[in-house]
Amino acid sequence: MASPLKPRKRRGPIAARLLAVDAWLDSSLYEIGFKARQFWEAATIFFRRFRVTGWRRCIIEFLSEGFTLGAGGIVVMLALAMPAFQETAGDWRAQGDFAVTFLDRYGNEIGQRGMIQRDSVPVDEMPDQVIKAVLATEDRRFFDHHGIDVLGLSRAIFENVRANSVVQGGSSITQQLAKNLFLTNERTLERKIKEAFLSLWLEANLSKKEILQLYLDRAYMGGGTFGIEAAADFYFGKSVKDLNLAEAAMLAGLFKAPTKYAPHINLPAARARANVVLSNLVDAGFMTEGQVLQARLNPAEIVDRGAQKSPDYYLDWAFDEIKRIAAKSGQHSLVAHTTFDPNIQKAAEESMEFHLRQFGKEYNVTEGAMVVIETNGAVRAIVGGRDYGASQFNRATKALRQTGSSFKPYVYATAMEHGFTPNSVVSGGPISWGGWSPRNYNGGSAGNVTLITAIAKSINTVPVRLAKDYLGIKPIKAMAEAMGVESPLESHKTMVLGTSGMTVMDQATGYSVFAQNGFAGTRHGISQLVTRTGEVVYDFAKDAPPPHRVLSEQALKYMNTMLAAVPVMGTARRAALPNIVSAGKTGTTQSYRDAWYVGFTGNYTAAVWLGNDDFTPTRNMTGGTLPAMVWQRLMIYAHQNIDLKPIPGLDKPFVDEEVAAKAEEAEKKNAEKAAADAAAERPPVLSSQTTQALRDMTRLFQSAPVLQPPAAPETLSAL
Repeated sequence: MASPLKPRKRRGPIAARLLAVDAWLDSSLYEIGFKARQFWEAATIFFRRFRVTGWRRCIIEFLSEGFTLGAGGIVVMLALAMPAFQETAGDWRAQGDFAVTFLDRYGNEIGQRGMIQRDSVPVDEMPDQVIKAVLATEDRRFFDHHGIDVLGLSRAIFENVRANSVVQGGSSITQQLAKNLFLTNERTLERKIKEAFLSLWLEANLSKKEILQLYLDRAYMGGGTFGIEAAADFYFGKSVKDLNLAEAAMLAGLFKAPTKYAPHINLPAARARANVVLSNLVDAGFMTEGQVLQARLNPAEIVDRGAQKSPDYYLDWAFDEIKRIAAKSGQHSLVAHTTFDPNIQKAAEESMEFHLRQFGKEYNVTEGAMVVIETNGAVRAIVGGRDYGASQFNRATKALRQTGSSFKPYVYATAMEHGFTPNSVVSGGPISWGGWSPRNYNGGSAGNVTLITAIAKSINTVPVRLAKDYLGIKPIKAMAEAMGVESPLESHKTMVLGTSGMTVMDQATGYSVFAQNGFAGTRHGISQLVTRTGEVVYDFAKDAPPPHRVLSEQALKYMNTMLAAVPVMGTARRAALPNIVSAGKTGTTQSYRDAWYVGFTGNYTAAVWLGNDDFTPTRNMTGGTLPAMVWQRLMIYAHQNIDLKPIPGLDKPFVDEEVAAKAEEAEKKNAEKAAADAAAERPPVLSSQTTQALRDMTRLFQSAPVLQPPAAPETLSAL
């Protein structure tokens, strides 16, 4: 009889192997877990021997937290150090091999740049008193610290607090060299952090002697000189190796404020500063009072160089232009004939300083920059800051600042090229663009307005509507770049209200197109370059690319008509010139950080920027206030005793009194109409019945007979 149970099938060889692997894994994992538990138990028993309690445990916990925070701090420091170390990329030791002597537009020498500032005397060959004077004043513990002098910094803070003013600086020579080599003078936290890391980097890569050598060779010493050897020759007509103690003390005193203490500008101040250096030598223990007494009694005498200030901001910009122009010429020792005008430069500096001294505290503004370009494209003056000795950073050619409403002419110029006219009507009402809802300066709505009114009153919503509904961003950006703007512009919708950073030089270049009949490509600072033997290397009139038209004649006429209305009936009335037609546009950025006025006549274009290096807001300063006033004072001087040229598209350079009166009358009518419209929009206060009753009463009073005056007392007694 057959069994009812079916025989079990034998497993194949693959299944058997898989079961074996599974069994091995199970046993291995169990064994690993068992060994791990054994190890953990043994380790726990072992480390219990080191367990501490009481005050010892507090120390251990403190050290543990310290190591944790230290690890985190190292990560943070590395993140902060990376941007600083990027500054060291490239050949940072090189200064270029050009040696250039600069002449102004009249042929007078105004300065030198290039190899002349590299004439270096080794530190070992300098007199001992020169080195001691520098160290005693700038960094007494130079050979004892590693880039950052903590003790010196603490001492400086204590002295400054005690004196309630800045009487001592805390930066070491290494820190100052790091700033001179890699950074700018902008007063920002980012710059100070970079400076600290770069100081440590210099100490790690250079010897103390090399750091001191670079510092003495690269520092600005006033009078357009860089380096102590060039300064010794400029001020005393001798090499640094031949300086006596009094002369060494005077040069050592220049490092702090070379413009303020330059002896050819202010000899009494330079001698007073030298006396402070002599006292520092005694206080530092480098010399005795007897050793410095002779230098106190016989202060240094200087070579008579005159009191003419060196236009250093202009020279720095022109030197960069020469390196670009002459890079392929093979000639490196050159004489440059520039377009610089010393009279206009002096007037520009005077106007800037005058207004900052008069109104700087009122508006909480400390810095400014300016560029002046003649109608032929010649750059006549550059003001890169208030004091080149305090800061060599050129705010006119290197600082990128938001332009605010002064960018709007590029938008309107694009509109004119697309068929709009000054009388085209566009809504100035509220507008939203991708979640962005710009408002007008006064916060109100402008209604339907003509473009000439919109630009004169600086209505924000109109250019935004032009860009959003009619033009687009790309044509506006292309127009600005075609007009000479070299700063990188953001292709963002907010660009139309000036959120992209631009330089003062860019603004002056762009607006000069309006003054130059719509042509671009004429801006230049070098008219001719010649070798020392007289060979012409470059001539702007022959070698520069020809100018090219970027604005049609019709668009140019429309734009200049609109921009000429801004000083007459718009936001720039303080820039209006007496009896001279001018045009321009104001600009004010968010939180009043930057204020601009860029304007032109038939003769000159000038761009003015005012603000603070640390980007702190001003006190409600707009482009129509201080910048317009600075521009006006300069332009009044610049237009004296010259042939006035009309602005292209306008008939004559003189103000037409009739036109000005009509503009005033039109503005008054607009104001009255706005008031009437506002009154019409107000809800009625009285009912119609009450209003009619009051009108009836008014008519009754008007038609009532006149009362006779009372009789005199004599008449009454007679009766």
